[in-house]
Amino acid sequence: MSEKYRIIDHTADIGLHVFGADPQDLFANSALAMFDIITDPQSIEAVDTLTLTVKGGDWPDLMVNWLRELLYLWSGKQLLVASTRFTGISERELIAAVTVDRYDPDRHKIKTEIKAVTYHQIRVDCRATGWQSRIIFDV
Repeated sequence: MSEKYRIIDHTADIGLHVFGADPQDLFANSALAMFDIITDPQSIEAVDTLTLTVKGGDWPDLMVNWLRELLYLWSGKQLLVASTRFTGISERELIAAVTVDRYDPDRHKIKTEIKAVTYHQIRVDCRATGWQSRIIFDV
């Protein structure tokens, strides 16, 4: 699948339509898209690796919780996500190795501050062409 995500119009917020061949691909692309909104992903180096376990009630809840956990790394710990690799993923839980870089104002220009990942219009679907998600961020 060549297209990983596209930004969609949404009043007063930022929306994403994310694509993936499978759940791992979809969740990895959602992380990439979120940090592309925050800063230039080319400026993020893989310095440290963290292991995250995230739970949810279903695919949409898991997606929101995943992105909220990643957003906390940025807003709470000033860590920018360089990449993700999943060691396990199901409809109710994921385990991921997340490579991060500490924020450095000399290297990282912040484009957009994301305040929250919302449940508004959240979708995670498996289709014949692959997996897709719609995500809305409060900015």
